[in-house]
Amino acid sequence: MQDTPNISLMVKDIMSKPALTVNYNSNARAAALLMKKRRKGFLVVTKGSKPIGVLSDSDLINKIIVKKRDATKTKVKDIMSKPLIITFPKEDAMEAVRKMKKSNVHRLPVVDEGRVVGVLSLTDVAKTSPELSYLLEYREKMKKSTFAIREPFTSGICDSCGNYSEHLKQSVDGSWICEQCQDELEE
Repeated sequence: MQDTPNISLMVKDIMSKPALTVNYNSNARAAALLMKKRRKGFLVVTKGSKPIGVLSDSDLINKIIVKKRDATKTKVKDIMSKPLIITFPKEDAMEAVRKMKKSNVHRLPVVDEGRVVGVLSLTDVAKTSPELSYLLEYREKMKKSTFAIREPFTSGICDSCGNYSEHLKQSVDGSWICEQCQDELEE
């Protein structure tokens, strides 16, 4: 029996490049204008050529707009997200995804020898898997459609007696009850 080769997808294979960067001493308005011009919601903040943080459109909303700060007087270094969480071009893509999940971020700067060479986003990851892209599209369609119960019965635990039933029916108060409890309510 032949062994299946270990084919690993590396970050460099799916990352977006180049990364958009902004100097840490720039003001928030300049950063926002750069995001708008390049149609991106994420910048890597640099000091010289060294990455030191990130700035997202969410940072601008939460730290400038919501707090009613003057974007022309606020430095990027004062509103950037830190500590900087990065990945590397030769890192396994799934390891990078685990890092994103653990850190609750959607994008990671890709750094090679101390310099930013790209960005890995969840969108980049999704593009690598047609099945995943299909599921994301389906999820978006579901968000836009209105919820409707198509079947009058379902199986599960009765909200009234706590027993399992193959024929739960939704009552007027929204609870799901079994046939026996329905009969008792009608009596």
